Amino acid sequence: MREIIFDTETTGVNPAGGDRIVEIGCIEMINRVETGREYHAYFHPERSMPSEAEAVHGLSDIFLSDKPLFRDKADELVEFLGDAPLVAHNAGFDFGFLNRELALCGRDPISLSRMVCTLVMARSRHPGAKHSLDALCSRFGVDRSQRVKHGALLDAQLLAQVYIELTGGRQIGLGLVAEVAAVEPATPTAPIDRPVREARPHFASDEEIARHRAFIARLKQPLWERFLPAA
Repeated sequence: MREIIFDTETTGVNPAGGDRIVEIGCIEMINRVETGREYHAYFHPERSMPSEAEAVHGLSDIFLSDKPLFRDKADELVEFLGDAPLVAHNAGFDFGFLNRELALCGRDPISLSRMVCTLVMARSRHPGAKHSLDALCSRFGVDRSQRVKHGALLDAQLLAQVYIELTGGRQIGLGLVAEVAAVEPATPTAPIDRPVREARPHFASDEEIARHRAFIARLKQPLWERFLPAA
């Protein structure tokens, strides 16, 4: 199964209010294994970069000034995505921006049926815990030492490893099935002729009961007295 793990960086949090995508990073996985194919691009947002957003991802107006517009790269992006499920952390945010950019290009939106949200998965699996990408990397032992600021491609690479852990770990798609050798049915053997033994007596004898009565006579209000037969 082909899946795309992706992340975006933007000018803000409101695509309907004019915020735009400035970076996208995509990782291709087949059967939960990274193939090495990636898609990464920066975009000129056709607006200025708010300082709050720049503090998060470090992408300035100067850096983005010579980058292509989203519509100039839309064809190759859509081709890379294909019809695969799209996995993102807080996927509703990324889908909202991606579909807004596609709409501005006059393209059809990506169906929400393709959306896989690792934030929802993490909340279901670990209720009450922290569910940020940093927190999940710490939980699953994913090295995030290079993550000084947010970056779409780096975050997609980290998320790919987190997604593997959320979906069962590395062995989920390896097909490691134990091979069980065929076992020949046992050959029936002739019944063993053994002599029948009489059942051994298992009730206390009169002598044993008498010794027991003598023992409990020395006890104060013994419990066994209730169950002894009358003498």
